Amino acid sequence: MEFRQLSYFIAVVETGSISAASRQVHVAQPALTRQIRLLEEDLETRLFDRHARGVRLTVAGQALYEEAQELLDRRVRLRARLVSLGQGMTGRVCLGVTVTHLWVPEVARLLGSYRDRYPRVAFEVFPLLSGPQLERLRDGSLDAGILYLDSAEQPELETRLLQHDHLMLAVPETSRWSSTPPRRLAELAETDFVWGVRSISPVYYDRVMAHFARLDFAPRVVQYGADNITILSMVAAGLGVAIVPSASSAHPMPGIRFLHLPELATCDMPLWLAWRSSNDSPALHNLLEQVEGVFGRGDGSGIAAADVTSP
Repeated sequence: MEFRQLSYFIAVVETGSISAASRQVHVAQPALTRQIRLLEEDLETRLFDRHARGVRLTVAGQALYEEAQELLDRRVRLRARLVSLGQGMTGRVCLGVTVTHLWVPEVARLLGSYRDRYPRVAFEVFPLLSGPQLERLRDGSLDAGILYLDSAEQPELETRLLQHDHLMLAVPETSRWSSTPPRRLAELAETDFVWGVRSISPVYYDRVMAHFARLDFAPRVVQYGADNITILSMVAAGLGVAIVPSASSAHPMPGIRFLHLPELATCDMPLWLAWRSSNDSPALHNLLEQVEGVFGRGDGSGIAAADVTSP
């Protein structure tokens, strides 16, 4: 039994005769008669009673007519669904983004443009630090991630450089550093710092600490936070100062002033997009194309910092 034969069968039923159906489906009457006979032989039952004025459905024919309409409708729906999946118009994409970068204009534009262009894709965005993103990329629970990496070479992953970030100093607006910004890190030797723990983002932590070692600077840490939002909240509360990615200034927080220090600006913090090498999802491929449109060809331009003060 073929879909083509079912289409012919329905045409005969709805027109009431072989000759009328022949004109409707643009198939010669003898060929159409043969296809109906082959369908009956395949099903081993008679579908029509022939009479002088045309044909009339048998009981078996009536049952097939009801089912055939549903089968052909399901075929159309399935075909449309598969075409949409193959073109990435439907499906599911899970994207991780470091909490700090959710407000970066280019990242926000990427999220908005993908949602606008592919509204039928289930697009899920997870605010995650770089360490957890790497784990979830490798276990397959994330399709792609925007994160910090120590290099482009990552086992099982493809990577693309998005932008270059650097570090900034965040101080409480009520602190003396807000009115008299430091010029060098050495001036902060006796200042209380709010810091992050290494386990939540090893790549970021190690890169920052290596930079400080080159500068012979060791921050006096008195408080720890789970992520940059928590750290900045503590800074706003006056618990200390913090060194954070410049992207943090894209989302100004009440009670905080961001300060530019030349020694921090020289700490390169490249931001990457990563995805599993084996992931051939068309919906993910469309996201990668959107990245090209928003970020360009990966020239690694810097992240613009807003409302920043230089000493």
